[in-house]
Amino acid sequence: MISPSELMSHYRRLIEALIPSVIAAGDAILAIRIAGHTVETKEDISPVTNADHAAEAILLTAISKHAPDIPVLAEEEVAAGRVPALGDVFFAVDALDGTRDFIEGGTDFTVNIGLIRDTQPIAGIVSAPALGLLWVGVVGHGARRLDIRAAGMPETGISVRPPPENGIHIVASRSHRSPETDDFIARFPHARIVAAGSSLKLVRIAEGAADLYPRLGPTSLWDIAAGDAVLTAAGGRVTDLDGRHLVYRPRNDQAKPFLNPWFVATGGFDPFS
Repeated sequence: MISPSELMSHYRRLIEALIPSVIAAGDAILAIRIAGHTVETKEDISPVTNADHAAEAILLTAISKHAPDIPVLAEEEVAAGRVPALGDVFFAVDALDGTRDFIEGGTDFTVNIGLIRDTQPIAGIVSAPALGLLWVGVVGHGARRLDIRAAGMPETGISVRPPPENGIHIVASRSHRSPETDDFIARFPHARIVAAGSSLKLVRIAEGAADLYPRLGPTSLWDIAAGDAVLTAAGGRVTDLDGRHLVYRPRNDQAKPFLNPWFVATGGFDPFS
């Protein structure tokens, strides 16, 4: 029988094997940006582009090669009505998080693969193609950042930082700030607010560039699974508003089974103390 440590080593090798596909998906997104993208509107009124579909196809092909027995919950597949049966282990894929930012010519969009086991993210990759950066983390094995545009892809180990003496840095959404989120932020009047898009907010905390990300608004499981894994591997956590770790599994809601509860992502700073 395989031991827990051997199993985690297996998942670590698996997530490492998927890094090239995440880079390839990012390259495809950037190529479509240059060539010109097309935009459609999904049933939930959110935009989707040909870059979303192209990147997701690359990731699904790679996962089917390296982990054919593990189901994949992918955003655009779900939007098309193709929802796999999920077991104790599954992938959560958001091939282009921050589609609006991509459409508007921004640089904060990301490519995301998260691996879930027993309702918790245990490994993840987040890439920001326009920034030339990639973050990868495996819980229990640490996290690191790679410069994917530099020769040899140099990497740096990352971890969350302790609470700063001169006020915390709160990272907040560029386009999804709810009144409830603003009320939460108002609890920390001396904080510096740093705007960022997509799952970059989670990895910025993981690398010690920010301390807190409150999201009191809708997100889906695939939006944050990869970033949660990287942040947890770096020493942080993502919890609900009662301080409990999020549970990654379908909700008993037929209309929105993959909607997350409101959450708070933190590094070394405890917003509930």
